[in-house]
Amino acid sequence: MNISQAAGIADLPVKTLRYYEDIGLVVPARRENGYRDYANEDLVRLRLIGRARKLGFSIEECRNLLALQADKSRASADVKRIAQAHLREIDEKIAELQALRSDLAPLVAACKGDESAECAILKDLEQPH
Repeated sequence: MNISQAAGIADLPVKTLRYYEDIGLVVPARRENGYRDYANEDLVRLRLIGRARKLGFSIEECRNLLALQADKSRASADVKRIAQAHLREIDEKIAELQALRSDLAPLVAACKGDESAECAILKDLEQPH
């Protein structure tokens, strides 16, 4: 199938498929006229990549997941290890965002938000921390 059809089935933009090909994540066959010819195996890879990217996995993590997916003698522990590491990164980002929120929320609450020039937010941002 051509790139437009594959993109539709994989629910990814055509530009993304071209990018994934450029970086070697998917290598579709080429027809005699030079057009890409995506096979069912390519669609499986594209769906895996697409879902993994939506879950926040990096390109390198996707590359590792694809290698494991292709390795029929893989251990599920290897896949889990990648997912656990990614989950730890997500938890760290959540903790960082919660700390930022804890710092910012009182500033927003302290700002009157009226027509006066007095602003608790700017006062705080001006101070050394």
